[in-house]
Amino acid sequence: MTSDGARWNHNIHYHAVVLRAVSPGAERALDVGCGEGMLARQLRERVPHVVGIDRDEASVRLAGQAGGGVELVLGDVMDAPFRDASFDLVASVATLHHVDAAEGLRRMAALVRPGGTLVVVGLARHTGFRDLAMGALGVIVSRVLKHTRNHWEHSAPIVWPPPETYASMRSIARTVLPGAVFRRRLLLRYTLVWQRPVNWLG
Repeated sequence: MTSDGARWNHNIHYHAVVLRAVSPGAERALDVGCGEGMLARQLRERVPHVVGIDRDEASVRLAGQAGGGVELVLGDVMDAPFRDASFDLVASVATLHHVDAAEGLRRMAALVRPGGTLVVVGLARHTGFRDLAMGALGVIVSRVLKHTRNHWEHSAPIVWPPPETYASMRSIARTVLPGAVFRRRLLLRYTLVWQRPVNWLG
């Protein structure tokens, strides 16, 4: 089995965005759509209690075989019996496009403790010249990185094309999570980082 440190793909490339969002003293983190558990294991090196949830049984089984001290849940975050406001960090990498975007954001945001952070690394569809230009540049960067890194193909189910465009995702984020920082990224990704206000009511 290839070690976590030797793996690279478009999603892993942005794990650093999630890891940078871990606040000092964070005690509980949730990895939504954890797949084979690579990000969850990285979070476990910084956070005492990490939960990974995924509805793909094969992926959860592989995550369990890899160990790493992560609590694994086979299920859907939309109806999993997690207590609201129970995590200092909630992360979602390449998962939000598997559910309704607005409802998924609301659900994950509700699980974040006041002052805690939600980080989403997502996929969306191209529209307009700027998206096409970013996509073309991303293809070039991806080809270079694939030749210099150990590219790894994950085993999780794929949804393509994503139902939302970059513009619609930015709008949804602005509406559902005021104050969220939305950034269009290379490698066909965007990132969304939101800190839950103390008085947020959802």
